[in-house]
Amino acid sequence: MIPPEEDAEFVASMEAVLNLYQQPLDTDVPVVNMDEQSVALRGDTRDPHPAKPGQVKRVDSEYKRNGTAQLFIFTEALAGWRRVSVRERRTAVDWAAEVRVLLDEVYPLAKRIILVCDNLNTHNLSSLSKTFGTEEAERLCSRLEIVYTPKHGSWLNIAEIELSVLTRQCLCRRIPDIETLRRETKAWEKRRNSEAKQVDWHFTTDDARIRLKHLYPQY
Repeated sequence: MIPPEEDAEFVASMEAVLNLYQQPLDTDVPVVNMDEQSVALRGDTRDPHPAKPGQVKRVDSEYKRNGTAQLFIFTEALAGWRRVSVRERRTAVDWAAEVRVLLDEVYPLAKRIILVCDNLNTHNLSSLSKTFGTEEAERLCSRLEIVYTPKHGSWLNIAEIELSVLTRQCLCRRIPDIETLRRETKAWEKRRNSEAKQVDWHFTTDDARIRLKHLYPQY
């Protein structure tokens, strides 16, 4: 959602994100986007009829609700890499645990990680201290810089594009339980990473200053 009138806070956050997207690939300081999504788990109440010559697969429209699961997705767009994690919840503790995996297991040699995410109340450094204690949080924070997309401006988060692709390619059918969801998303992640699929982001700060001129403060 783009504000209808002048909004200096939105502009400042938007330009911070867009400036990052114009930087070249830096393996010492990678730019990683993250986002979350809830997935409804649904099972069949009757066995589907498999496809056969001249007839498509038939599935009963009635289904069984099996609760929900939570997806965490991280992506380094310039490197063509992404990671999907499935959890039962998406609390501050879950976010903190995912960030520690990112720092210690995925990018152990990076000097610093720039993490782009939205303004959800769990996406902040205090979640690390609440989860791991002061000393461990300080260690993690020393290698972490968070850049937030503007409020109501999550369309600026490249991770949303990856979630959209994941939804179309992997989640467009019934998934009955969390283990199946983990297996299917991991297979999708492995295939997409093997192809090194990148996001070709075109919208720049210069574009914003022209096309979204109404948002900029007038002096």
